[in-house]
Amino acid sequence: MTEPSASGDPQGPSKNALKKAAKEKEKAEKKAAAKARELAERQKKEADDANDVSADCYGELPMVGSPEFKPSNLPRVNLADIVELADKEIVFRCWVENARVQSAKLAFLNLRQGLNTIQAVVAASEKLSKQMVKFAGNISTESTLVVHGLVKKTQEAVKSATIKDYEIHITKLFIEAKAEVPLPMQIEDAERPLPSEGLGNEDEKAAGDEGRPLVGLNTRLNNRTLDLRAKINHCIFVIKSGVCELFQEFLRGKGFVMIQTPKLQGAASEGGSNVFEVKYFDRPAFLAQSPQWYKQMLVASRFPRVMEIGPVFRAENSNTARHLTEFTGLDLEMEFQENYHEVMGLLEDLMLFIFKELNVRYKKETELVRSAYHVEDFKLPESGKVPRIPFVEGIKMLREAGEELGDYDDLTTPQEKHLGRLVLEKYGSDFYVLDQFPLAIRPFYTMPSPANPLLSNSYDMFMRGQEILSGAQRIHDAELLRKAIRNYDPPLDPDSPAFKDYVDGFRFGCPPHGGGGFGLERIVQFWLGLPNIRMCSLFPRDPQRIMP
Repeated sequence: MTEPSASGDPQGPSKNALKKAAKEKEKAEKKAAAKARELAERQKKEADDANDVSADCYGELPMVGSPEFKPSNLPRVNLADIVELADKEIVFRCWVENARVQSAKLAFLNLRQGLNTIQAVVAASEKLSKQMVKFAGNISTESTLVVHGLVKKTQEAVKSATIKDYEIHITKLFIEAKAEVPLPMQIEDAERPLPSEGLGNEDEKAAGDEGRPLVGLNTRLNNRTLDLRAKINHCIFVIKSGVCELFQEFLRGKGFVMIQTPKLQGAASEGGSNVFEVKYFDRPAFLAQSPQWYKQMLVASRFPRVMEIGPVFRAENSNTARHLTEFTGLDLEMEFQENYHEVMGLLEDLMLFIFKELNVRYKKETELVRSAYHVEDFKLPESGKVPRIPFVEGIKMLREAGEELGDYDDLTTPQEKHLGRLVLEKYGSDFYVLDQFPLAIRPFYTMPSPANPLLSNSYDMFMRGQEILSGAQRIHDAELLRKAIRNYDPPLDPDSPAFKDYVDGFRFGCPPHGGGGFGLERIVQFWLGLPNIRMCSLFPRDPQRIMP
């Protein structure tokens, strides 16, 4: 008699047990098949690697400077010279803007060097493997490469690159510095305009013309190393460097001497409260608000014309699109013969020289930046025809246009911009001067006007309706200066340690002199028509930002 099964079924195993056994068998077969495929793929890869004709022509280089690194000593070229390199084998460093695999045998890369971009082709052949094609098409964006290739003229213009008539047929390709992925922001987003004139990220989620989210200023500044890689930012700082170069070139030709004045001071300069206090060993010190006093002391020291480019610190809690707490000052001071307008005339000619040379020497960079922001060309007057508008006339123009303000009120930023539009309409110039400001709104060392004691021999210069320079004839007589300090609002003590050395500099005779200080970042901002001055500072400082 047959014994019953454990399930109680005298006929054998249950259906559930059979199903379970079948599943386990199927699972084991699949696992074995997967291992077999993995082994076959590994063996194929090993075989392919062994037969990779390009094995030594691509990959990651050892770190430059490490014991493993072996220099090639091959000369490197600049892509700016590409026309002269047609049909030649070249080697160059670049980085990847884009890499894509078109097929198993073809990959394209967009490579950048400086402001130049070029298309590169990696095509499989008897001398170039499919493995190299795959490697090239999967290189992470922003990685730094060393490329060997043949320069070939294209049959059609390459729309995605600045170099449109040539491309690189790559023969060797090495990663010199690999970029980590994902990037915190895309470089192409930094090429696009800011979402608004706002300072924060309130517009981060707004969509641009292409449907991509707009990246706000804070995100860009928080990732400044990446942000500065954008071509538009390179152009901004090439132009900024150019303004400094032109400033020195013009003034050196007029007999000016470059100076360097202290930025650490034992007393608050100009008697102002908007200064940064720092600890200087066992006593307080202050960061310089300007080189003003030192410029004047040097004129008194028989340096008739001096200029300086240096940092300026202002502890002003101004969170606007045109204020920084640290900016670069372009300063000059000079003696004049009989009228402070001699100084104004030189300043006007200086700026016209800078503007005209920017249009010539930095035309490409200027046009690239302005094209992103759709800014009109900067309207220039002729030499000797810069609009010089007395302050009282500027007040009159604004009143006639509907503004309400008193005869001696300082202008607000909106009123300055309004006046700029009126001047452009009347005189056809984006650059102009306001002269004879009210004495009460100028520094204590400003010379009063002989025509009206409520006015002063002082002036501001404007670009697109916004101030770029404040200047004046300075008081050069020690007793008049002491009186001005005492009568200042609030009154100050000319015999205090803060003022004594400065005032004493005029006791031994000083010629009449004047000058001014430009804000470099403002010149660049308004020349290019940029919405925010922080774009013109490599690592901007404002009341909310002191990093990176």
